[in-house]
Amino acid sequence: MATSDISERAGILLKTLVEHHIRDGQPVGSSTLREAAGLPVSAATIRNVMSDLEERGFVHSPHTSAGRVPTAMGYRLFVDTLLQVQPLESEAVSVLRSGLNPDKSASELVQSASSLLSSISAQAGLVTVPRQDAQDLRQVEFLPLSGDRVLVILVVNEREVQNRIIHTQRPFTEEQLRAAAAMINQRFAGMPLGLVQERIVREMRDARSQIDSYMEDALDLANKALDREDSEDYVVAGESHLLEGATAEEMDKLRDLFDSFEQKRDLLHLLDRCTRADGVQIFIGEESGYEVFGDYSVITAPYNDGTSTLGVLGVIGPTRMAYERVIPIVDVTAKMLSAALSN
Repeated sequence: MATSDISERAGILLKTLVEHHIRDGQPVGSSTLREAAGLPVSAATIRNVMSDLEERGFVHSPHTSAGRVPTAMGYRLFVDTLLQVQPLESEAVSVLRSGLNPDKSASELVQSASSLLSSISAQAGLVTVPRQDAQDLRQVEFLPLSGDRVLVILVVNEREVQNRIIHTQRPFTEEQLRAAAAMINQRFAGMPLGLVQERIVREMRDARSQIDSYMEDALDLANKALDREDSEDYVVAGESHLLEGATAEEMDKLRDLFDSFEQKRDLLHLLDRCTRADGVQIFIGEESGYEVFGDYSVITAPYNDGTSTLGVLGVIGPTRMAYERVIPIVDVTAKMLSAALSN
């Protein structure tokens, strides 16, 4: 939306209204706008301009007040044409640089990035876990535990170590597990994890009658080790920030939002769209296409390892957030996470 869509005077008043509403969380009246905007116009002129903005869908009047609040459309115009993004404070940059140390593993960096986004922005921070097709298998080890449990140690990329426990259909000896790991490493080391699992599933399906029980056991172990069904798709931190100061009505909406965090589907679809985009993406309210985000904004940016996109990180908060500060937080965090993973 271009600034020519509204007059310069209307732009100043809308900018002032949005800034006041973000700061105070209350509807903004004409008298407050006139004083804050510093325009040499009458109160009647202010009211006329605001009425026009309301007719065009940029603001609306809650039934409980004569003042006005911005709509998602008003926030969009504000973000696209009226917002002055602030450079990230040097203190925040130092905190990010310390927390996103290249010596950390990829999983540690993802956890750190989520927590840092939340603490610095005072919103909920999230980071998607790197996709399997962006992780190459270096080595796998299987260690027997009690009963039918096996500890899987996966080494991916250069030094990332992932541990998980799987359940098998029968107990295995340490020697059997060592032989199975040797076979998997010989056949699949150096391949992306996603491709490894595809080939394993295909071999188990197409060649079941031609492979011996030893080979079948090894493939079954590897398939369970790489199964992402129960693993995390993204890491969320700081949901408690969204609860601070929430009204009873907002609490109901927050419950729906937290449910969507658990169910994953809508949020994952949205984040997948962001992964394919360049730079910072901003979804305000219903722009996301999902009703559950109707009163919230999602600000994201993809991160990479210097060669390919690994995932996306971002912040979720009320539409009434400090965009001029949150946008550079997301942008700088994505760049620093990418630099750490590249190293």
